Amino acid sequence: MSVELNHTIIHARNNRESAEFFVDLLDLEITAEWGPFIAVALSNGVTLDFATIPAESITPQHYAFLVSQEEFDAAYARITQRGIEHYADPQRQHPGEINHHDGGCGVYFMDPAGHAMELITVPYGGRLS
Repeated sequence: MSVELNHTIIHARNNRESAEFFVDLLDLEITAEWGPFIAVALSNGVTLDFATIPAESITPQHYAFLVSQEEFDAAYARITQRGIEHYADPQRQHPGEINHHDGGCGVYFMDPAGHAMELITVPYGGRLS
């Protein structure tokens, strides 16, 4: 059996707020709710399970998502329409911009819980075969 990531838990101040922010931005769906979790499924079968925990217990993480150019364009339009601060780089030196690393597009922004989110259209190092 090959090893695959099945799910990961993302800590949030409010699991519904964070899950809805994510699904609205990327045009996804909430696929399940149980116990403290609200799950969002990605196209490769991995779920992001958002869980509410006390804000002071949240350690900011970085989540990068590989999307198509069309998905990027739609998400970036939502980012700009909603006035979400975004950057071309993780150090936040280029506000209001996107990058073009490896011949694609990329953008960084924060989710409601303070996690750094990244959208890229080409994986680092070049195109997928």
